[in-house]
Amino acid sequence: MKIKNSNPQKDGYYLAPEWHQHQQSYMMWPQRSDNWREGAKPAQKTFAEVAIKVSQYEPVTMLVSHSQYQHARDVLPESIRVIEMSYNDAWMRDIGPAYLINHHDQVRTVNWQFNAWGGLIDGLYFPWDQDNLVAKKVTDLDRFDYYDVDFVLEGCGYQTDGEGTLMAVEESVLSEGRNGEVKRSDVEEILKKDLNVSKIIWLEQGYFMDETNGDVDNLVNFIRPGEVALNWTEDRTDPMFAITHQAFKILSQATDAMGRQLKVHKVSLPRPLLATEEESQGVDPVNGLLPRYAGDRLTASYINCYLANNAVILPIFGDQHDQEAIDQYRKLFPDRKIEPVYARELLLGGGNIHSIVLGVPD
Repeated sequence: MKIKNSNPQKDGYYLAPEWHQHQQSYMMWPQRSDNWREGAKPAQKTFAEVAIKVSQYEPVTMLVSHSQYQHARDVLPESIRVIEMSYNDAWMRDIGPAYLINHHDQVRTVNWQFNAWGGLIDGLYFPWDQDNLVAKKVTDLDRFDYYDVDFVLEGCGYQTDGEGTLMAVEESVLSEGRNGEVKRSDVEEILKKDLNVSKIIWLEQGYFMDETNGDVDNLVNFIRPGEVALNWTEDRTDPMFAITHQAFKILSQATDAMGRQLKVHKVSLPRPLLATEEESQGVDPVNGLLPRYAGDRLTASYINCYLANNAVILPIFGDQHDQEAIDQYRKLFPDRKIEPVYARELLLGGGNIHSIVLGVPD
């Protein structure tokens, strides 16, 4: 049921942190050949691997188009629920609802508007009308009450500690393509009201050349209240040097909603990864869509992981820093099993593991 004449702040519902126990999670099956190379077959293998890993820790539902339903049903184990649904592309975290809980563990959703990260100004594809319906459809599937908010925002665009603090990137959330020219103070009012947070920590830039304008989940995430993990490099020739060091300065000087100074854990970036000629030529060129060129830098980040129940689904890239990241995450999450997944195919499509899985709080 749609909640009218109220908001989460009034009703005592707040954005659930990602480490909250999940009753299930959702993913979407990739298929569009103008974004995923070789007819999306390599990406489908990676999506399936992620789904299988996650399903070891919580129930997974895969949303699939009518044309791919039988294929996905045959490929995925029976333990993974497969449901036919219309959508434009497979970024469940961005497209799906925001899940809020109250102190009685009741769940409601906030359904933002979605316009492919920038609409007709700098969006990544058109149309996006079916994507914009997914949050409502999924909310209906689970029979949750919900709030409709007339504001464009994606699930990868914010991170919360579950105790009133939100992190976001200005160049992403405040971009003109999403909501036109907006004042930061006005956006803060929307976020505080509709996600029920009291403190917003703004970072200026996200990942270098991130086609989403720099969504926060490629740069930094909360690992528990009062602690964050941040991408890091000491390579001064890397454009990420200035971005990560600026973010560290902001975060290390910030306090959260509880007045705590944040503890920042530096997680080394993999070396710069670039799309190959073969990979770029495997994507069908279509007018009006973002082209894929050889030499494009991929947004490779160990930060963009998924916290499943009792596990971390961690992207790796065949890089010299992979083992270091695995070891560091074992220390950061001593009570969770670290489950690495080779995620290059996700990078080639413009995202990563956190971008494709959306947990539903229990």
